[in-house]
Amino acid sequence: MTKAFQTIGLISKPGDPGVAETLAILASDLHKRGCRVLLDESAAAYVQQADLEVVDRQALASRCDLAIVVGGDGTLLNAARSLVESGVPVLGVNLGRLGFLADVSPHEMCERLDEILSGQFVEEQRALLHASVIRNGHSVSESDALNDVVIHKWDIARMIDLDTRIDGRFLNALRADGLIVSTPTGSTAYALSGGGPIIEPSLPALVLVPICPHTLSNRPIVLSDQVTIDVLLHGGDGSQAQITCDGQVNFALVAGDIIRIERKPQTLRLIHPAEHDHFEIMRKKLRWAEQPLRE
Repeated sequence: MTKAFQTIGLISKPGDPGVAETLAILASDLHKRGCRVLLDESAAAYVQQADLEVVDRQALASRCDLAIVVGGDGTLLNAARSLVESGVPVLGVNLGRLGFLADVSPHEMCERLDEILSGQFVEEQRALLHASVIRNGHSVSESDALNDVVIHKWDIARMIDLDTRIDGRFLNALRADGLIVSTPTGSTAYALSGGGPIIEPSLPALVLVPICPHTLSNRPIVLSDQVTIDVLLHGGDGSQAQITCDGQVNFALVAGDIIRIERKPQTLRLIHPAEHDHFEIMRKKLRWAEQPLRE
């Protein structure tokens, strides 16, 4: 076993009894290998082994060498935001539908652990975004996002007005249902359904995708991930808009708010099996037609 992965943290989708069997198998398998296993509070409810230590997310991040996330991509997104600053590598076991990020299936996870714990794996560095809501000159909300930061309307059937600046330079005025700012990781998520391009995960780029823009010439724009994006929300006191990070963290906005979005300095260490192929995953998950290879 590689010395790098001696203490393993287990994180699961909360409130889902369907993870119990997979967690129990994982915990037992790791224990037999001589690994120290830490259970996140989300996983503790589904593992009955009394000799395993239960810790909160902060303690798990500081003490484990590898975090295994059992659930779907949404569970991994949540874990990524809480683990990224600790530098803990993350492996996803997919019990969800898509599995772009969590790409190890339950029926093969023990075999894959053999390989990963012996040092046979691929590690990717995935960029995150950091979003701040600035109101009257002060930050009133901050959050990270592995997939995307979305500024959008809510509870109303009318568009919102946004001004976007890149490194202080005016880009455009947008009247639309909202705006998606996506990392390459998130380019296969909401941004893709909004007509945005798919960006290879290692590219130092991000994409702005308008949501149902009133002016049809508004199109997705790919930018360097070194820029600072400022989005100003216009409108009166009745403007109803919010910012959502990774579809999970929400904060209500008011007219005059500036949403500042930058790349986070830390990156997520994402672990894959040795034969991981990003393009194969896209073909499978997006159901692209495959043509036989020609000689």
